[in-house]
Amino acid sequence: MSAWHRFGNPSRVRSALVGIAAASLSTGLAVTVHPAPALGAVAIYLLGVVGAATLGGAAAGVVASLLSFLSLNYFFTFPRYTFRVASADDIVSLCVFLIVAVIVGSLVSRALAEGARAARSEREARLLSYFATKVMSGHALGRVLDDFTGSLLEALGLARCEIHARAGEDVLDARRVREGVAEGGAITIPIRVGSEEVGAITAVPPFSAGGLLEEDRRLLEQSAKQVAIALERAGLDAQVVRARTEVEINQARAALFSSVTHDLRTPLASIKAAVTTLLQEDVTLDEEPRRELLTTVLEETDRLNRLLGNLLDLAKVRAGALVPAKEPTAVDEVVESVLHRMADRLAAVRVRTLLRDAPEVPVDPVQLDQVVTNLLENAIRFSPAGGEVVISVAPWQGAVQLRITDQGPGIVPEERERVFQAFYRGDAKERSGSGLGLAIARAIVLAHGGRIRIEGAPSGGTAVVLELPLADAAPLPQETAS
Repeated sequence: MSAWHRFGNPSRVRSALVGIAAASLSTGLAVTVHPAPALGAVAIYLLGVVGAATLGGAAAGVVASLLSFLSLNYFFTFPRYTFRVASADDIVSLCVFLIVAVIVGSLVSRALAEGARAARSEREARLLSYFATKVMSGHALGRVLDDFTGSLLEALGLARCEIHARAGEDVLDARRVREGVAEGGAITIPIRVGSEEVGAITAVPPFSAGGLLEEDRRLLEQSAKQVAIALERAGLDAQVVRARTEVEINQARAALFSSVTHDLRTPLASIKAAVTTLLQEDVTLDEEPRRELLTTVLEETDRLNRLLGNLLDLAKVRAGALVPAKEPTAVDEVVESVLHRMADRLAAVRVRTLLRDAPEVPVDPVQLDQVVTNLLENAIRFSPAGGEVVISVAPWQGAVQLRITDQGPGIVPEERERVFQAFYRGDAKERSGSGLGLAIARAIVLAHGGRIRIEGAPSGGTAVVLELPLADAAPLPQETAS
């Protein structure tokens, strides 16, 4: 607590002691400097009154004035060393001195008190403004409260200051302590938002201070109101965020529903059209058209089956039920198996393989087969007719790396992470595909403790790179459902 702060509110005993001390020092100095009656003694006593008023307030100035009046009469007025006054002029001079001394002491005390109040008001305004600025700047509320607690500790000279508050479901605790200082009685100021009490400010002055002043309590009450405003604002911000998130989730769900509906209806429409044509009795089909229609039914049925399988796999991922049955597996053999099974679909592109000798890795071969299948389907879908798809397998820094590169339009860097989101197709929404292939592939790779990412290709296309650890690894966190 500052000197001026305490001097503006001295106790009566302290004021009396300050006044007595000032008068005593003035008498000693005056007797020493002016042993004989002289005008300089009056100046010394006035200086003592000013000093008393400065240090002890108006009451100390009055006490010093009265004692200086008596001392001036006793030591410097004839007859000396008595309280009798021989001359009428001396009586007038002593009375004038007393009046002037009291006025000077009062004015000095009032000026100092006003200055102290102005300085205190400025300090309080600066403190509260600093807190409001920190809140509006977007800093974390817990950190702001911690800094504010330290500011209150310093401004009020407290031994300990604590702020405990509740913002929605969050509990905020801030505490600052001045080490090595004995604590006095604690004062608690409630923090209210509306009619609800959401926290409190606890201020503990030093034991030597004897308690908090009324001005200190008012500052704490103003601080509690500022904290309440900040908590209310934080609550409103949280509501806005929740509302915005809910809107985004609803939009995502609507887009998901629209995408799934479209992807299910497209193969069903093709199947229905082909079957309807085959069942028309008035239409005679040659063997080749009939075979084409049946092939369309088979292909669209397979497409529908893959889509439903991907949806089921996505549901397993989000339910936490995707648990791989790991066994030592050669990645190049899985790749060759997938290439053999997809030979007909791969006829539209040129496939080049770079399969180096790589150690076996602990994976679920069925799930790895699905990953390779999904990645190759994407490469075929986005590659131009006759484009080249390169598949390479090689050991890489404690893992086996599988890289599938196409010559498609490529993916811009800012989209390379988003394409792993379920149902996301970016600027390629007009193409076939559900947007689930990469999402399922990432889920499976993460379940094996591996990594998968998108890179640019020298040919301008896309390279999907996945790395599977040589040693059995714990699964990595999966994306949660929206």
